[in-house]
Amino acid sequence: MNEISPVAAPRQRKPDWIRVKAPTSIGFAETKGLMRRLNLATVCEEAACPNIGECWTKKHATVMILGDTCTRACAFCNVKTGMPRAVDPLEPEHVAVAAAELGLEHIVITSVDRDDLPDGGASQFVKVIQALRRNTPNTTIEILTPDFRNKAQAAVESIVEARPDVYNHNLETVPRLYPTIRPGARYYASLRLLESVKRHDPSIFTKSGVMLGLGEERLEVHQVMDDMRSADIDFLTMGQYLQPTPRHAKVAEFVTPKAFDAYAAIARAKGFLLVASSPLTRSSYHAGDDFAKMRAAREAQLAKA
Repeated sequence: MNEISPVAAPRQRKPDWIRVKAPTSIGFAETKGLMRRLNLATVCEEAACPNIGECWTKKHATVMILGDTCTRACAFCNVKTGMPRAVDPLEPEHVAVAAAELGLEHIVITSVDRDDLPDGGASQFVKVIQALRRNTPNTTIEILTPDFRNKAQAAVESIVEARPDVYNHNLETVPRLYPTIRPGARYYASLRLLESVKRHDPSIFTKSGVMLGLGEERLEVHQVMDDMRSADIDFLTMGQYLQPTPRHAKVAEFVTPKAFDAYAAIARAKGFLLVASSPLTRSSYHAGDDFAKMRAAREAQLAKA
C-alpha cells in the first residue's frame, strides 16, 4: 500500500461491522452532565469515539486532563490544536469527584500534548493520581500519557513514583507512517518511554495501542508487536482507524474482523499478557474488565514460575 497524506478527502462509507447507534440513554445524559458540571474534558467526546454511547450509558468515561487543546496536530486525531489555556489547579480534585460520583472501580486518565509546559504536564498526572488515591482509594488507575517530548525521563520517573496501576502510551502506527500520521513524535522515543516505565517499576502494567487501516503492511504490524515485546509491554490494543473529518488522514482500508482476530492470535503467540483486537477496540474500551483479566494473567504466570 502507498503512504497516505493527511489532505482533505471525503470519508468513505463505513462497513456494517463498525456502525454504532447514536447515544440516547439516561446514563449517557447523566455522565455528560457530570463532566460539564465539573468542567472536565473527555477524550470520548474530543476524539469522537464510536463507543461513547455504550461506555457513557455504563457511566464509564475517560477523562482528558490539561484542558481540551493540544499543542500537536496529528493527522488522525480530532482533538483541537492551538495554544492551550493555563492548567486548572482544581482539575485533580474534580477528577476524583467524578470517579466517586460515577462509582468507578477503574478509571482511565489521558491528556492532550502540552509541549508548552516545562514538564509536559507530568506533574498534573501526579496530582490527579494522588487525588484519586485520597478520595477513591479502591479505584484502580490507568493513565494514557503523551510522549513528553524531550522531557520523557523526568516525566516518567515522577509519574511512576505516584504508582498508577497501568501506564499506557500508544505507538499509534508503524514507523514508516510516522512522518504523515504522527509527525510531532518519534517511534523509538515512544518505545523507550514504555521501556523506562518497566525499568523503574516492573510491577506497573504497561500498555500500548495501534490503529489499523492507515496503509500499514501486515509484516510491519508484526514488527511493531516484536518491538513492543522487546520493551516488555504487557497489553496490546488494536482498533480500526476512522477518519474524524475530511481534513484528517483518509482511511486506506477497513480491516475485517477476521483480520483483527488473526493479528490477535499472532500477538498472543508473541507473549503479550493481554490482547484486545477488533474494529471498535480503543485504548480505554472495556479497560476495567481488561485490567482484571491482565492482573489474573500475571498471577497465573507467576504461579507457573
